Amino acid sequence: MTDLQIRKAVVTGAASGIGAAIATQLAEAGAAVALVARRQDRLDDLAGKLGPRTFGVGLNVTSQDSADAGVARIHERLGSVDLVVNAAGVMLAAPIADGRLDDWTRMIDTNLTGVLRLVRAFTPDLIAAAEAGRTADLVNISSIGAHVVFPGYAVYGATKAALTHLSASLRADLSPYDVRVTNLEPGLTDTELATHLDAPGQELIASMNEQIGALHAEDIADVVTFTVSRRREVNLRQIIALPTRQA
Repeated sequence: MTDLQIRKAVVTGAASGIGAAIATQLAEAGAAVALVARRQDRLDDLAGKLGPRTFGVGLNVTSQDSADAGVARIHERLGSVDLVVNAAGVMLAAPIADGRLDDWTRMIDTNLTGVLRLVRAFTPDLIAAAEAGRTADLVNISSIGAHVVFPGYAVYGATKAALTHLSASLRADLSPYDVRVTNLEPGLTDTELATHLDAPGQELIASMNEQIGALHAEDIADVVTFTVSRRREVNLRQIIALPTRQA
């Protein structure tokens, strides 16, 4: 492992689940971490547990004004960053026949456009870090739903498929600058994401958890920490992490 104590990281979705677990592991490995999410109270609570090199930034990735203000706060506190993890996401059961445009828009704005806002904001930092000889990482948390079809989740799957393809394209754009891009697709993982679903959706996830045995958020954080701690010449570009029993 390379030393993470010199890294300056931004982790979105850090108020709970996978984002919180990733932020925690990076901070425990010594990185300075900006915890990003909408819920400032949760971020402040987590930062209080992780120490003075972490701090919370209330930021809504679906709002450009909010993103701009949050990025300015991050730059004021950390300066230029060299590690960005896009873990903010939302999963809603929104069957096409129901025509839930609000739910579709929410998923697109969070899972895809929100990622692009952060990519736009921090790409100059990543390029500058790499040009200075430091390790620079962009990690996007996609989903196995990018490949596997789940009835009722067409738009969610489409956003994650778009994110997976975007990550591959970003690697083509950024690898000449020595910026690493990693796309990570978790399978069934026990997080707060399922609480966004209606009652039938929550029952389905509970049944799958019982039958398959879900991953923990910390399992995904382990993968991210391993990935970003490789020597800078090694890019783990595409990772799928599934429970052993998930086909």
